[in-house]
Amino acid sequence: MTFSDLALAADRHATSKLDDEDLLRIRTLGFRGEALPSIGAVAKLGITTRHASEPHAWSLFVEGGEKSDIMPAALSQGTRVEVSDLFYATPARLMKFLKTDRTEAEAIREVVRRRLAMARPDIAFTLAGEERAPVTWAAALPGAAGRLTRLGDILGADFRGCAIEVRSEREGVVVEGFAAAPSLTRANALGQYLFVNGRPVRDKLILGAVRAAYSDYLPRDRHPVVALFVTSDPQEVDANVHPAKTEVRFRNAGLVRALIVHALKDGLAREGKRTAANTDGAGDIVVPPVIRAARQLGLATLAGFSQRTDAHIRRHRGRRRLPNRDRPRSTSARRPRTYVFRKTHQPICSTAR
Repeated sequence: MTFSDLALAADRHATSKLDDEDLLRIRTLGFRGEALPSIGAVAKLGITTRHASEPHAWSLFVEGGEKSDIMPAALSQGTRVEVSDLFYATPARLMKFLKTDRTEAEAIREVVRRRLAMARPDIAFTLAGEERAPVTWAAALPGAAGRLTRLGDILGADFRGCAIEVRSEREGVVVEGFAAAPSLTRANALGQYLFVNGRPVRDKLILGAVRAAYSDYLPRDRHPVVALFVTSDPQEVDANVHPAKTEVRFRNAGLVRALIVHALKDGLAREGKRTAANTDGAGDIVVPPVIRAARQLGLATLAGFSQRTDAHIRRHRGRRRLPNRDRPRSTSARRPRTYVFRKTHQPICSTAR
C-alpha cells in the first residue's frame, strides 16, 4: 500500500476492495471496510507496507483502537500485518463468550490450514502459537503438481497416495482439483473442500454433485475426500448471497453440477482402469462379486448399499428376503454386508455376503 492508503486502512468504512465499483465483477476477496479497525479495537495491530513506487516502507500501529503516527520502516516490498494480544481490550463481560485457549487456537489453525493455505498454494504460510511449535507450509510450484504437494501437506500422506487428478471445462467454467480413491473415506462431508474463484465455500450444489459422482462407489454412510477448484467469470457467480460469503449462486447451476459430476466420474473410471491394468484386475476400486453378478444377470442397477443388520432389513416392508435356509452364512466375525438392488424404483432382492 502507499502512504495514503495506509493512513485510511485502519479507519472505519474507509476502504473498498472494488477498483471500479462494479458489483457484478468481484475478482478479489479483500477485507470488509471495518475489518482492520475492528481487529485494532480489541488487539494490538501493526501494519508495515511498502509500495513499489515508494522510496521506503511505512508502518502504522493500533492498540485498543488508538492509532499511532505513520513512521518510516524497513521492508523490501509488500505488506506485513501482525496481530498480538488478541482480545486484550475486550470488556470482561464479553470474555465469557470465548472458549478455551486451546479451542480458539484450533479454530484459527483450521482457518489457516483448510481455507487460506489450501486455496493459495503459491503463498507460504507460517502458523505459530503458544502451545504448538510453528508450522510452515512452503510455497509450492504452479500447476497440478504444486497443488497436490500443498494438499498432501495439509490432508496427509494418505490423501497424497490415493489422489486422482480431475479436470473438466466447458463454456468458460473450469473444474479441477484432486479426489481421493474410494478406499479413503470419511464418516461425514467435512473432508470435502470446495473453492470458487479462490473463495472457500460450502455450497449445497457442489456437495450434491460430489455425492452423485461417488454414488456407485461408496456406501450411503461414507463420504469421499476431495478438493475441487471451480473457476468462472465473476459475472456468472454471485458471492454476496451469504453474510459470511460461504455460499455462492451460479447463473448456470446445471452446467457447474454437470462438470463436477463428469470430472469426478471420469477420474474415478480412469483410475479404475489404470489400477486394474497394473494389478491384473485386482485394483483398489473393485465392485463386490455379488454386485457384479447382479449386473451381469441384468437384475438391477446398484442404487446404494450399506452395512445393515438383518433386523433392519426386516423392518422395511416391501423388501423380499431370501429364506434363512437359502441365505449364505457369513464366514467372518463381523456382521454380513447387505446389498439392496433396485430396478424401476422397485426392490428386487436382498443378498447378504
